[in-house]
Amino acid sequence: MEISLSRQQQKPKQRECLSPRRPWRWQRLIPALTLILFLTGWEMVVRIGDYPAFILPSPLDVGRKLISVSLDGTLWRHMGVTLVEVLAGLSLGTVVATIFGYALSRSAVIDRAISPYLVASQAIPVVAIAPLLVIWFGPGLFSKILISALIVFFPILINTSAGVRGVSPDLRDLMRSLHATRWQTFAKLEVPAAAPVLLAGLKVGATLSVIGAVVGEFAGARAGLGVMINIADGQYDTARMFVGVLALVVMALTLYGIVNWLEKHLLAWRAPENGGSRL
Repeated sequence: MEISLSRQQQKPKQRECLSPRRPWRWQRLIPALTLILFLTGWEMVVRIGDYPAFILPSPLDVGRKLISVSLDGTLWRHMGVTLVEVLAGLSLGTVVATIFGYALSRSAVIDRAISPYLVASQAIPVVAIAPLLVIWFGPGLFSKILISALIVFFPILINTSAGVRGVSPDLRDLMRSLHATRWQTFAKLEVPAAAPVLLAGLKVGATLSVIGAVVGEFAGARAGLGVMINIADGQYDTARMFVGVLALVVMALTLYGIVNWLEKHLLAWRAPENGGSRL
């Protein structure tokens, strides 16, 4: 009898431990409900204010324009160009920033020699030098990739440097006591330890890369969502401008979601935040 009572007392405790970890189903609907409320409010503002379409189009006008530019291929052509610029700029900026960030964290001489110039470079807005880069490298893809890489570079560099410097000295001493090689220390200790901070910087860089590509297209380009928005602006086609902005938002959210997915899978080895073991 005492054993059966103790088992009955343990079951509610197990349920209490499991229930907080399961998100409520209605919470998954919050983003969709928020979007519906936003679109409803937008439609009401247009109707109450009686704004003309060239000032503030309604969601229905934007939806019709989205279907129109999708069917004639205009959206996909410009979006494809911008996506190539974003992915190439993000890749280039991430690789170079990771190399420099690791070098800064491991060498005090390089840190003192380069850090002041890197910090000073952030005082120069990319918008200000984008036209100059377009003049130097032309209105093709390379100038947009370079601008996107420049805007991605600094946050990833800082996060990489902070992540490597944050490795515990005790763990480094442990690797030395095990006679680990330089490569083994890098692969088995520094990379896993810096990965959370590096991926956090990559989230920021993924969204900034979209901004960098569009800034370059505004400065001068033959195709891309920035060009599409510029043309629509000159034609007072505000609905088309909204479609271009919406495409940029979707692109940024998709890249952020991919990095978030990578973070969850690559860092699955970490212990749960609230303690306890994974079930």
